[in-house]
Amino acid sequence: MLAWFNPALLGSGIILTGAWGFLAIAGCRILLILVSAVSPPAPPEPPVWPRYTVLAALHDEAEVVGQLIERLARLDYPPDRLQGLLLLEAHDHVTIAAALATPRPDWLDVLVIPPGTPQTKPRALNCGLAHATGDLLTVYDAEDEPDPRQLREAASRFAADPTGGLACLQAPLRIRASRASDGSPFLDRQFAAEYASLFETALPGMARLGLPFPLGGTSNHFRTEILRKVEGWDSWNVTEDADLGFRLWSRGWRLGVISRPTWETPPGRLDNWLPQRTRWLKGYLQTWGVHTRRPWRLGWRGVTALTLTVGAGLAAAALHALSLAWVAAAVLVSLIAGLPPETPALAVSVLVLGAASAWLSCKIGARRAGVPYGPADMIAAPGYWALLSLAFVHAVWRLLRDPFAWDKTHHRRDPPSASDQAAAQTHEALDATAPLRLSASHAAASEPVA
Repeated sequence: MLAWFNPALLGSGIILTGAWGFLAIAGCRILLILVSAVSPPAPPEPPVWPRYTVLAALHDEAEVVGQLIERLARLDYPPDRLQGLLLLEAHDHVTIAAALATPRPDWLDVLVIPPGTPQTKPRALNCGLAHATGDLLTVYDAEDEPDPRQLREAASRFAADPTGGLACLQAPLRIRASRASDGSPFLDRQFAAEYASLFETALPGMARLGLPFPLGGTSNHFRTEILRKVEGWDSWNVTEDADLGFRLWSRGWRLGVISRPTWETPPGRLDNWLPQRTRWLKGYLQTWGVHTRRPWRLGWRGVTALTLTVGAGLAAAALHALSLAWVAAAVLVSLIAGLPPETPALAVSVLVLGAASAWLSCKIGARRAGVPYGPADMIAAPGYWALLSLAFVHAVWRLLRDPFAWDKTHHRRDPPSASDQAAAQTHEALDATAPLRLSASHAAASEPVA
């Protein structure tokens, strides 16, 4: 009660709590780096491959849908055990036409989603879940290039689970170097390092410790039966993947990771990067609000994991620019006054250990992912962190003004790579003269899972 009558004491308490909290997060980040270095042995392949459903929700993606079909056709899995659904919005006639005009493997169909609200990716995925026939199910995005044997690794890992409590496996997402002429080298390299830190160190470390974590928006592999038991995705959450990871945990299921990656293209310039990061942080705010209303459902381990990932991500994004501005102002004032800046030991510890752990996580993750991250990138990183504060402010504004709107990321077709050219020969074997196929549910697709 004394703190209410002593603002200075209250402020000091908040600062001390925040400082020790960030020190704890930095220590946990280092622990995750160490733990993630230990990989489990590859499991044996199952005697019979389970049926697998592949979902890809697309909206205004006419430019890249053909590229995605080509890449999905490379999946190395028994075709008679595959079901694929391209989930397209009913009004998106251009993407529907582009999908139908592209030769597709026999197992890949088009499912047109009926009009409705909210018009989000998770709603489309719920429609796809209602039509899924596979024992296992995975999700890909428009710009994805999954490792051809990713499904085999996931199926083997599920088959090796003795308890059946493993609900989801997350594949690492890796950002390839952009081949577009109008990209942003600074944003592309920092974005790739940020993904590497998350998917190569943080999530594997949390999986090794048996903790829940926010899933990536793509390349997560589920047991279909369990996904239906938790009622699929939250159609109103714009980072439905983050929410679903903790919701699975709260229902008693476990999460894991696999090693075969999915490659993605970086967003590019600021005008495309900002909506992507805004949507991510807005969804993190939604997820934090949902799961902190009844935190006891997660247990102490789940609450710890939620705080280390979603909570810490939001706090860091909110404070990066302010912290950098405060440090710059303190140094500048000290130089003008000709006095050394005051350097409390706790503040210096937070600054040094926080930055060092972030740099180390990015460096180790980038090495594992095979993406560049050198001294120049480390020096430039604070500038990227400050941009996250811009995205955070934008996310808060968007959450207040239009909480369920989906800030669309524009995807461009990649210039042909060596793998694309090699795959072109495979697609020549497809019968391009065969009648174009449209899922029977074009006329009447089901409503989302309740």
